[in-house]
Amino acid sequence: MSPEILTVAMFATLILAITLGHPLAYTLAAVATLFGLIDNGFDVAGLFDMFANNCWGLMNNYVLVAIPLFILMAQLLDRSKVADELFETLYVVLGGLKGGLGLAVVVVCTVFAATTGIIGASVVAMGLLATPALMKKGYQKEMSAGIICAAGTLGILIPPSIMMVVYGGLTGLKETSVGNLFAGAIFPGLLLAGLYFTYILVRCTINPQLGPPIAKEEASKWTAGQKMLLTLKSLIPPMALILAVMGTILAGVATPTEAAALGAFGALILAIANKKFSWQVMKDSAHATMSTTAMVMMLFIGGKFFSTVFLSMGGGDVVADVLVGSGMNRYAVLLIMMGIVFLMGMFIDWAAILLVTVPIFMPIAMELEFDPLWFSLLLCVNLQTSFLTPPFGYALFYFKGVAPEGYTMGHIYRGIMPFVFLQIIGLLILAVFPGIITWLPSVFFGG
Repeated sequence: MSPEILTVAMFATLILAITLGHPLAYTLAAVATLFGLIDNGFDVAGLFDMFANNCWGLMNNYVLVAIPLFILMAQLLDRSKVADELFETLYVVLGGLKGGLGLAVVVVCTVFAATTGIIGASVVAMGLLATPALMKKGYQKEMSAGIICAAGTLGILIPPSIMMVVYGGLTGLKETSVGNLFAGAIFPGLLLAGLYFTYILVRCTINPQLGPPIAKEEASKWTAGQKMLLTLKSLIPPMALILAVMGTILAGVATPTEAAALGAFGALILAIANKKFSWQVMKDSAHATMSTTAMVMMLFIGGKFFSTVFLSMGGGDVVADVLVGSGMNRYAVLLIMMGIVFLMGMFIDWAAILLVTVPIFMPIAMELEFDPLWFSLLLCVNLQTSFLTPPFGYALFYFKGVAPEGYTMGHIYRGIMPFVFLQIIGLLILAVFPGIITWLPSVFFGG
């Protein structure tokens, strides 16, 4: 059977299986097994020998040790209530502005993103903490849902990010090492946070009914000096943790894996300092870490099987011939690749998209002479939309699970649409101005 037919059939089978609701990790592995056997003439021993070699290489990747450590850090931070204290402070500091509580959510999620790397923790924590306050102050349901879902997704982009660790482990290129990806993702993450911040401020200034400020009497209870002291007190613990993790990586003192271990230890210290630590907390954090790590690694194995079979049967060459051999402008090819990732994000988990597309798209990007780091960050920023785009945006379901009574999926879908457009605008800005991505890595790690 020709590679062209196998390529189309393999993707069609994958999409059908996902649509039927089968678990993604097992679906990827099963489709890989089926088409691997078809391609190699049903040589079972040969196929499983290939799978075993790939699985061993995957499990032997030292970089991936950072995944459970970053997850443990996020779990401990979630239980240390650092985000709660910061939100309560910013409630006082920014609440007097039109849209001020929404701005506080964006700031808290940005700081929390720089300490967790997992979007579920941010969306759930802010959904439980901020939604009642936003409702009490009369915020429009669509606006509050959009703010929490969009700001919560910053955790997958702003380092330390699990997505960057997975990406760096996939490519094995010096240009897309985890350290370079972390450094390159800082400004894009802050750019998106800035776009959200500006949008909320402008829209609520034009129409204060969307996000009214808190009462003047409540806002004037605190002097400027007291507000400054409160802000410093609530910001110092998470900023110290950010410095411990990102500072050691950017300074070249620690590898991402070592920094992840330092971050997990720092999160434990914060939990103890906030008197939130107990053996039950440690047990729950360890159990959640084990479950999440197992899920991520099963996806990694299934995706690795899929991409290995796909490339071995010539699928990567087929896609490359269609895109590169078409004679299109290289930026048109880039637009097509980004469009494919965006559409996949509506239906498939980010990890599976990375595992399927990176082995196919990265060689095409290299052939078209795109900067590997720039291309990688564009893809990762694009993937952030997968958490917001219906019908299967994970952030939407995280929020719905903790939202107070009265929030419907209609409110949530309508609320996130402006923020999806803001993410696309951010992606276009990064495409036009690549220095936003490449400058910081060049400063810390060379050109």
